[in-house]
Amino acid sequence: MNRRKFLSTTAMASLAPSLMKGNTTLNMPKGKAEHCILIWLGGGMSQIDTFDPKKLGSATKPFVKGCAYKSIKTAVTGVEVCEHLSKTAPLMERVTAVRSVYHNIINEHGIATNYVHTGRQISGATVYPSIGSIVANRLGAVNPKVPPYMLIGIPNVSRGPGFLGSKYGNIYLSDTKAGPNGFTRPSYVDTDRMGRRKALLAPQQGLAEEGSILADYRVAQDEALRLAGPGFMKNFELDREPAALREAYGSEFGQRCLLARRLIEDGVRFIEVSHNLGFVNGTGWDTHQAGQQKQHLLIQDLDTAFSTLIKDLESKKLLDKTLIVLATEFGRPASFDGGGGRDHHCDAFSMMLAGGGLNHQGAYGQTDDFAEQVVSEKVSTPDFHATIHAALGINPHADLMDGSRPVPITDGGTPIAKLFA
Repeated sequence: MNRRKFLSTTAMASLAPSLMKGNTTLNMPKGKAEHCILIWLGGGMSQIDTFDPKKLGSATKPFVKGCAYKSIKTAVTGVEVCEHLSKTAPLMERVTAVRSVYHNIINEHGIATNYVHTGRQISGATVYPSIGSIVANRLGAVNPKVPPYMLIGIPNVSRGPGFLGSKYGNIYLSDTKAGPNGFTRPSYVDTDRMGRRKALLAPQQGLAEEGSILADYRVAQDEALRLAGPGFMKNFELDREPAALREAYGSEFGQRCLLARRLIEDGVRFIEVSHNLGFVNGTGWDTHQAGQQKQHLLIQDLDTAFSTLIKDLESKKLLDKTLIVLATEFGRPASFDGGGGRDHHCDAFSMMLAGGGLNHQGAYGQTDDFAEQVVSEKVSTPDFHATIHAALGINPHADLMDGSRPVPITDGGTPIAKLFA
């Protein structure tokens, strides 16, 4: 083989992965969103009782299979939602209820939560990164003075950086007023004293070998020291906001959403907000048995905060720059259990997208008469991930590196093309 033939052959080989993917890689839609707020509805939101209502049933004896609430019209012709989403209904032109999401993961909370966060099944010793960590890795923070990825909730491996390392993990908090634990300096630690403490740490940090656990800890420690102080911590002073706006956001969960908006304004790239008000109905979104009876309180709480967040971002001209995602690990069947609640169901469920500069549809995908099976426009969990990435300008087919092993950002996911038309 001569030199020209050899170079031609190797060039074609290097192009092979792109050619095999065809136009999905070469013509990948690329959105212009700069931020993402992911609202996590842990427990499994019932699609038939929220964004994919069907024929009315009865949650009281004798139980009748179907929707627990009446449906109402929205701003989008032909799209209806449940009556307890009355504040969101007029805003559905800015929202797409993706009604045809599905996965075939076991209907168990932990495993399904991990899958929806990472887009991949648990595999051997490999720990895959969460979508928030992937976004942090690909884009970093909009403002280098703030972290790229924050979690308002409880951290776990599903929300973590996996093989990407702690540099791309989250800064988390559970108290919206106090902010991240340990980030507020005691009053007696001034700037000079902080500098002396950093100098004392320096020799120990220098002993950490690249790639070691100690090196990962050093990175996290450096980040914490950098952020501790009034510049970043002012974001958690919610009383800087008008009282009327704080009241419009509603409950503690609403205040989390308000904080997310403040963090977005300061340049945080990706924020996950947990809706964990389980005490309202006793079970949160995991509406077995009696939890179903007060589910409407959860839906109303979500409706208040979600609609206010959309309007607040829009008033600050940030809605087109900010993709809002409502995600959950699976849905619920249309039938009721012996206590009048609903079991777990992953064959068809709903997740929502709002803002982000997308061409919103009000609703996308169709399910059967009981919202239990997808009839048209199926969206796998990797497809949903790919849509989020594409909205943020990230190619979902690009590779991450697990050591020397390339791992595509999504497991074969394809963005929903209609949202980018």
